[in-house]
Amino acid sequence: FLAQYYGGPSTYQSERGHPRLRMRHAPFRITKKARDAWLRAMHFALENVANRVNDEDLFELTAYFDMAAKSLRNV
Repeated sequence: FLAQYYGGPSTYQSERGHPRLRMRHAPFRITKKARDAWLRAMHFALENVANRVNDEDLFELTAYFDMAAKSLRNV
């Protein structure tokens, strides 16, 4: 998904259809606690690749994850 989102090949959409993140996450209770846990995991993952990603891309990924986590919370 992220590769396609940032301009890579459209493999995700070819194999799974349009991402429709809100629709795909709707069946799950996404509480503040769940959102925060997911964000911690994503930030940890970014920390582990920070030495291979330039600062601008790291900032953009962090901002995207923060926005997505906020928008997908549904409880």
